[in-house]
Amino acid sequence: MLRTPVVHRTLSRELLDVLIRAGLITVLVVFCFRIVVPFLDLIVWALILAITLYPLQLLLRKPLGNRDGLTATLIILVAFGVILVPTYLLGVAIVDSIEHAMTLVRSGSFRIPPPAESVAGWPLIGQRVFDFWQQAATDLTGLAQRFSPQLKQAGLALLGTVTGLGAGLLVFFVALIVAGILMAYGESGYRSALEIASRISGPERGVQITDLCTATIRAVAQGVVGIAFIQMLLIGGGFVVMGIPAAGLLALAVLLVGIMQLPATLITLPVIAFVMLTRGVGAATIAFSAYVFVAGLADNVLKPLLLGRGVAVPMPVVLIGALGGMVTGGVIGLFIGPVLLAVGYELFWRWVRDQPQAERTDRLEQAEVTEPISVQKHS
Repeated sequence: MLRTPVVHRTLSRELLDVLIRAGLITVLVVFCFRIVVPFLDLIVWALILAITLYPLQLLLRKPLGNRDGLTATLIILVAFGVILVPTYLLGVAIVDSIEHAMTLVRSGSFRIPPPAESVAGWPLIGQRVFDFWQQAATDLTGLAQRFSPQLKQAGLALLGTVTGLGAGLLVFFVALIVAGILMAYGESGYRSALEIASRISGPERGVQITDLCTATIRAVAQGVVGIAFIQMLLIGGGFVVMGIPAAGLLALAVLLVGIMQLPATLITLPVIAFVMLTRGVGAATIAFSAYVFVAGLADNVLKPLLLGRGVAVPMPVVLIGALGGMVTGGVIGLFIGPVLLAVGYELFWRWVRDQPQAERTDRLEQAEVTEPISVQKHS
């Protein structure tokens, strides 16, 4: 009779101990997370860069005498040189474009040509477009005053985007240095990741999960962000050489469109039309148009080479990751979002397909049997 209260007292004490431990662990995790949050983007950037560049580390390690520190330092220095030069040229082009636009507005020499009479005949929106265009051509100042709140908001949004781009670029360069440190200790880092994955998902799945995350990060970083950056350099270089107005902003638009998995021809075709209409048809304009058009289609050749290496990430996943990352994390999230969402997508489907073979076969057979029966009922 006396054993029951003792058992209850023991269970209550054990439950209380478990709750106290869980509470202390929760408090510790919350405080650690609050400390790490300011550096979270930097850490994620560094991990993505380290995983993406580590195959190059393995390739150059033997020729450099198996010195991981020297190899990682050399890779980071070359990466700085490759990225800084086009980034500087792009920044100069953006500043020149903004200054040129402000000069035109202040001087009052900016004029919009009047619309053709055929514009009014467009279905549904023709008359509204004609009236708006006509007012812009005859009274641009009054139109600007009419939409001054919207223009102010658009200017603030553009300023915030440029500021966020500069801050994101600074974080990227710091993350590149941290990535070099991580690559220097790549083998121990891989073992740590393997231990964490094995602890979470079990020893039998640890290697698969680690390799899947690694392959997905490399595929998306190279096949999405890398291709968009290459297209920006190719197309932006053509814009700068041809002297296209706002060449820097257009090159930045090519980068953003490429990350969102939209065709670069959305930018190149209007620019080609603008060049043909303003400068006429000549050898220079034809060569420029052909070069820019081919450069805008380069992703069709590069994507199968870089994105299709063992990991097939659907385009909507990348698009949602880019848009959602930009909304939640600004310019940095635009790059990080597709990578993280692609990793989550691949892990989710690995979990869905990871079931006992016998159980999976029974379900498939049952579905095959049920489907003809339902078809017979409907017939």
